[in-house]
Amino acid sequence: MKNKEIKNIVKKGYAKIAKNGGSCCSGGSCCSASASTAAISKNIGYKDDELGAVPEGANLGLGCGNPVALAALRKGDTVLDLGSGAGLDAFLAARKVGSIGRVIGVDMTPEMVEKARRNAAKGNFKNVEFMLGEIEELPVPNDSVDVIISNCVINLSPDKEKVFSEAFRVLKPGGRLIVSDVVLQKALADTIKNSIEAYIGCLSGAVLREQYIRYIKDAGFDKIEVIGETEFPIEEMAHDVTAQAVRDNPKVTPDEIKDIARSVISIKISAYKSS
Repeated sequence: MKNKEIKNIVKKGYAKIAKNGGSCCSGGSCCSASASTAAISKNIGYKDDELGAVPEGANLGLGCGNPVALAALRKGDTVLDLGSGAGLDAFLAARKVGSIGRVIGVDMTPEMVEKARRNAAKGNFKNVEFMLGEIEELPVPNDSVDVIISNCVINLSPDKEKVFSEAFRVLKPGGRLIVSDVVLQKALADTIKNSIEAYIGCLSGAVLREQYIRYIKDAGFDKIEVIGETEFPIEEMAHDVTAQAVRDNPKVTPDEIKDIARSVISIKISAYKSS
């Protein structure tokens, strides 16, 4: 698939998620959205008090980690959230940086941006701004951000090198990048890599762990550290869309399903812009 086609697929998929608003709403049927999203979020590192401190509807159960918990944010920081969705991480960051700080969320899906803005108004978050834009072409000035966070979004981009190059551009000297994302320990079968559902579910776009880290290094970052990595079951990816597609695809063998389970990991990485 071409880059533009991939982006359109992802945008349509996440627009549907924004409208449905529940963590297992797909294919026309829903279970208990609030229970499901909370369970998924706690499994990947969020605490009850964090989930209770954000507006209802901000948590869609889409992440693969809790980057704000790792970011060591300070009062007055300017934070940029790449692929901010309905605003969960942006709101958690806003509480950390305080009224003298600022949080900018960038997302390419209009429905997500609108939802995040409504959530900000509901929660009276005056130090958060949500912008429509692509993470490969950030609508943010050079050297203007103290910390960049991102949660299971960069894997969706067909041009990860450009994403990290843009992240480096907008960070202030001494600024840092904190990312939770999905990477692979070994390449996926073609039947999965070419799946539309797997792209929406963060799987088809994932690259090998070593390649992902190399993209960060090639962008100019240093002090790159893998803070943690864990197995990431495919059923926790973007509302079970991927798990259903994999399970129901007659071309995918049981052995390939086991391979996927062994291949996919959630990784937490920090890196710095020294100059």
